[in-house]
Amino acid sequence: MFTRVLVANRGEIALRIIRACRELGVESVAVYSEADVDSMHVQLADESVCIGAGPSSESYLKPDRIIAAAEIMEADAIHPGYGFLSENARFAEICESCNIKFIGPSPEVIRTMGDKNTARSTAAANGVPATPGSDGILKDAAEGLKVAAEVGYPVMIKATAGGGGRGMRPALNEGEFVAMYEAASQEAIACFGNGDCYIEKFVLNPHHIEFQVLGDSHGNYIHLGERDCSMQRRNQKIIEECPSPLISEELRQRMGEASQRLVEAIDYQNAGTIEYLVDENAKDFYFMEMNTRIQVEHPVTEEVMGCELIKEQIRIAAGEPMSDHVLAATSRGHSIECRINAEDPYNNFCPSPGTIDLWYAPGGKGVRVDTHVYSGYTVPPYYDSMIAKLIVTASSREVAIARMKRALSEFRITGIKTTIPFQQEIIDHPDFIAGKYDIAWVGNFLKEKNL
Repeated sequence: MFTRVLVANRGEIALRIIRACRELGVESVAVYSEADVDSMHVQLADESVCIGAGPSSESYLKPDRIIAAAEIMEADAIHPGYGFLSENARFAEICESCNIKFIGPSPEVIRTMGDKNTARSTAAANGVPATPGSDGILKDAAEGLKVAAEVGYPVMIKATAGGGGRGMRPALNEGEFVAMYEAASQEAIACFGNGDCYIEKFVLNPHHIEFQVLGDSHGNYIHLGERDCSMQRRNQKIIEECPSPLISEELRQRMGEASQRLVEAIDYQNAGTIEYLVDENAKDFYFMEMNTRIQVEHPVTEEVMGCELIKEQIRIAAGEPMSDHVLAATSRGHSIECRINAEDPYNNFCPSPGTIDLWYAPGGKGVRVDTHVYSGYTVPPYYDSMIAKLIVTASSREVAIARMKRALSEFRITGIKTTIPFQQEIIDHPDFIAGKYDIAWVGNFLKEKNL
């Protein structure tokens, strides 16, 4: 096992990793920006190092500063969390060259599965269904027009280096294709430095279903069931649940077998997520992408499967086999997560940074709150607006929904705006209660409310 792990992240996930380290008897080192000096992860880590100014480009996205901090603090491993450098193959290579273990898959696997076009080809080669589309990267928009005509509209234009909903544009017809192609490419260049694009058939009214997978160096490759992430706005997830209310046992088995087959084929070691689109009839599924890191929504899987994924990541990276209880995990009950963001949902979800005057989190049976904030904490303007994750778990989906309603109503946050009122509307909506929603649901709901 490692002696000391540096946490190359911030916020709730950094705190989550620090807690896992402490329970494993491993020391932790926090890195932080000047804007995060008062963050809880800095206060609770065994050691902490400031690595730059507030903007992530001057701190959390600086590999040289993170490596320097790790070497100074004599850390033997780095956990990247999610976002920032978590799927950066070059950063994983730098860690290797410095004899520091990167807690995640190998650089080769990150590179293969991080490039969406290569990932699609790899999935298809291993019998995982993928949507019809271009055979590789498109040369330009003119070539894209020809492919789109063959595939048939509507199509989805995707940047191969895209992520988090960026670098994606739907083209519903030939007339808007070129404009959408250029928009996707330019956004990808701005965000990721790579504007290469490919095309997929646009599945109408799809559901976003993802499978949690794990692999270790002892030949164990498993999946831990699915999460339904269809409740999203502009490709940003709002509410997730496990298991999905849409998926039948027969479809779950087919998707699980495909996921496990893929991770074994690429010798995937550590935690990852394979994302799929499922058609509106819940009969067919299509590979979308693989995230070679831990996901924001991993707690719902932990609660239903009775495991701790961060601890397993650390154990696997240290060369240990997966825990027996994880290898034998079975689904029990139902879990729902709401992402609490510092945004004004009734003002186009405008970010709401500032000082939290009062913070009171809900509690009680089956309620978990993952957060790094507290009364008096100032939410900085530089980062993702998520300030907490509210996770509830119960014996059934019906009870979990009732528990989520209760927990949301108990939250007391003053000084900033949050998405809680909007999530209360969703949780109370007949469509959500019935489990009848797809990835377009939130957008349609906002149109109905003229928001």
